[in-house]
Amino acid sequence: MGWLRRLMGDPLPDGFPGTLEADEHALAAAAVAGGGHVVVTALGLWVPSESGARRIGWHLISKAAWTADLLAITEADETGTAGDAVLLTDRDPVRYSLPSPGKVPLMIRQRVDGSIRSRHRQELDGGAVWFVQRKVPGRDGVVLQVRADPGVDATLVEDIARDAGAKLANPGS
Repeated sequence: MGWLRRLMGDPLPDGFPGTLEADEHALAAAAVAGGGHVVVTALGLWVPSESGARRIGWHLISKAAWTADLLAITEADETGTAGDAVLLTDRDPVRYSLPSPGKVPLMIRQRVDGSIRSRHRQELDGGAVWFVQRKVPGRDGVVLQVRADPGVDATLVEDIARDAGAKLANPGS
């Protein structure tokens, strides 16, 4: 079956430990030095994990950077809501060495950028806050995500996020 899948254009590596959704297909893949693979699908980026592999939705990748043969992914956690807005907190970046990356870096960039509908950076005391409207893979519509720099007043961020979400939901008010 593996040779047929490759012949038909699905680059899912043989023995990949993740479980793709019924309509999810690999678009690109690259081996990670030390074991495992990163796999690009329409729903997200599969990365090696302790349990084998896990998918990060495109809407939860705050930053993806490529240098030499290193891919650095900054993933965000949904840490709460403020009205219609989703509050995010970035994790520390994780680096993957990809000796033969192929199309993976380009496809990651296209998918992350393609999930963003609009973005705005607001400077506040103690740092800044990003307001990003993003498409969530597999769902209709967009979600407002709010990600503050460390040290920014969380209560102020929640108040601003709640107001921004309400204005986006009801543009005439």
